[in-house]
Amino acid sequence: MTGRRLSLKSGCKEKPKRIENDAVASSARAAAAPARRSQHSGWYTVRIPALPGQVGNGMGTSSNQAKGAKNDFIRFEVRGSDHPFVEKVWRCHSERADTFLSVAANNFEMVVTRLGGKNFLTLRGPETAATPLDCPAEGAWVAVRFKVGTYMPRFLPGSLRDHNDVTLPAASGRSFWMNGSALEYPDFDNAETFVKRLVHSGLLSRDPIVDNALLRRPHNLSLRSAQRHFLRFTGVTQAAFRQIERARYASLLLREGVSTLDVVSRLGYFDQAHLTRSLKRFIGQTPTQIAHGQSQLSFLYKTGSVADAIVLP
Repeated sequence: MTGRRLSLKSGCKEKPKRIENDAVASSARAAAAPARRSQHSGWYTVRIPALPGQVGNGMGTSSNQAKGAKNDFIRFEVRGSDHPFVEKVWRCHSERADTFLSVAANNFEMVVTRLGGKNFLTLRGPETAATPLDCPAEGAWVAVRFKVGTYMPRFLPGSLRDHNDVTLPAASGRSFWMNGSALEYPDFDNAETFVKRLVHSGLLSRDPIVDNALLRRPHNLSLRSAQRHFLRFTGVTQAAFRQIERARYASLLLREGVSTLDVVSRLGYFDQAHLTRSLKRFIGQTPTQIAHGQSQLSFLYKTGSVADAIVLP
């Protein structure tokens, strides 16, 4: 989970957006009412960059089960995926009610919240700054974190950015409304089947130009057009994308015991003060606080292309 955003976004105070077409508007209003009440009661959606398969504080990538920091109260389990649109599938549960830091992240994700006997599916966009969020007790979340450049045509990542999440109306205890159809909530094990259905229906797409930018492959757009295209289909500028990925990676290194000076040198920060300013903005803590694991953070994990992301032109 990510701060307010750990994707357990139900604790956020923003009003859910109006969605769906007129044909399902009346049922959407009725079904969405519990979701609105839940959003004001403290549940939230998890907003973390992809997880690497572990239970704990969401840091690291090696083990499926890891001991979290002493103050952690949200326990994660993460797995990879062979679907070309999916970066990670994760789930977590809260052991008590408490506050966590939802750290900056570049990914779009779908999060299913189970709290108080009710289910909700929330669409979450990128986060450009760290945000402290309240997490309810005894909540459970399952999320599909998509690769950067994956988007829903009706809900572009920029429209969901910075906690402007959309909670889709429930159709029943096991399904929700999307595009006029009732779909079953995905779970941790069948997420790819759910994603394939969305892709087949044209509800989920992946932009090849963003892929080219991330992989530093040539394309036919001018620099200005490529930058605008990247922003449209990711919700963040290329500069913000770089800064967020670098801050997230720096946090992982600090948690692994790498010294502050080595992090500065390895990731190209100007100096220690530059690193500190970046981490306070995007992670919400100083290097020392991150290294000591003083607060619960939302999901952090290494990505295979993190080095390329940091030097993205």
